[in-house]
Order: sequence, then C-alpha cells, then structure tokens
Amino acid sequence: MATAELIADIRSRLQAAADPVRAAGAQAYMKSEMPSLGVRVPEVRRMVKAAAAQLPPGSLEELKATVLELWRDAAWREERYAAIDLTGLRPAARQLGMLPVYEEIIRSGAWWDLVDGVSHRLCALLQAHREDMSPVLRSWSTDGDFWIRRSAITAQLGAKSATDTALLGDVIGANLADPEFFIRKAIGWALRDYSDTDPDWVRAFVERHRTELSALSRTEALRKLP
Repeated sequence: MATAELIADIRSRLQAAADPVRAAGAQAYMKSEMPSLGVRVPEVRRMVKAAAAQLPPGSLEELKATVLELWRDAAWREERYAAIDLTGLRPAARQLGMLPVYEEIIRSGAWWDLVDGVSHRLCALLQAHREDMSPVLRSWSTDGDFWIRRSAITAQLGAKSATDTALLGDVIGANLADPEFFIRKAIGWALRDYSDTDPDWVRAFVERHRTELSALSRTEALRKLP
C-alpha cells in the first residue's frame, strides 16, 4: 500500500513553497493544462529527499504504490516531478520491477519534461538487465506512442563507454523517417551525447544515414564535432 504520510508530507512542502507569479510562467512555458505551483525542480528534489528521509517506504512494492498514487492523483505538475524523484530512492535502484511504473509515467505524462525525467532510470535498468531490457527497448522503438519511441532512443544517454551501439543504431534506425519533432530531436541528442565517447562511430553513422536523417537530427548529432 502507498505511504499516505509521505505523500501528504510532500504535498505540504510543495504547497508551502508555492510561488503564484512563477507558476503562471512555468505553466505557460510547459504549455501544460495541469497547473503549476511555481516550485523550482531542484527545490522539489530537495523536498522529496527530505520527506523520504523522515518517512522512508518500507519496501519496493510500497514505494511503487506511493509513486503511482502521487502520480495519478497529482493536481499540480510539481507533484508529478516529485513522483519521478521518488523513483530514485534506494529500494527502486536498478529494479526491473519498476519498468511498468516508468512506462506508465511516459505514456500518461506525454510531454518532454516528464518523459525525459525517467530516461536515466531506463539507462540504469539497461546496464543492470541487458538481456531483459534490450528487447524491450527495441520493441518500444516501433511503438505507436512516439513518447515511448523517444524513450527508447534516449535510454542510453550518459552511458558513455557502456553504450550498446547495436541497440542505439537499431532504435534510431527504426525512427529515421519519423517527421515528429521530438523524435528527430531525440535522435540528434542521443548521437551528440555519444559523440563525446566515440566521435568516429557517430560520424560514420551520420554519413551512412545522411539521406535518411533529418536536418535537425544531423545538425544536433554533429554539433560537438569539428
């Protein structure tokens, strides 16, 4: 069951820090129907860390239930940020059982700030469970939901030398023809990120797919390269 006290504590902290003036700008910037409290993301993170330290979930299942209740019942965007931050607690670290939670966040969040909020969690799962996660991400790369496809593409951000280039090539390759801005941006982002580790691989990939890559993806991919 969810930790009602933890959820109440997080909500109380968020409400106490609300900034109506900043909230209006934040909601407009995010083009969000869900209202904002105007609490900055780093501050949300600090609040969640402090609340969880005082009222830690007792198990992985309790943590999952708490995350999902806070996410599903959120009245403010910062409550959803807080739910994502809770997935960073130790009981959830590299736990394959968290994958359905991340998938729900991606599908129902359906906007870049929420979707990208779990990309590093997916990366950690991939590093810990390659045999399980690789086919999942390949399947996601052809999903009907473009946010799920974006997540497959960005799931190795920050992996550096641990990047599975065959997987990266496959999930990008499945989306080369997609006209969606957030897909094209993700492709460029993923390639640019990996160019810090293996610029030659990125150059070769871009050259091999030069006619298929969008101008946006190509420009982003090569941004750091001379």
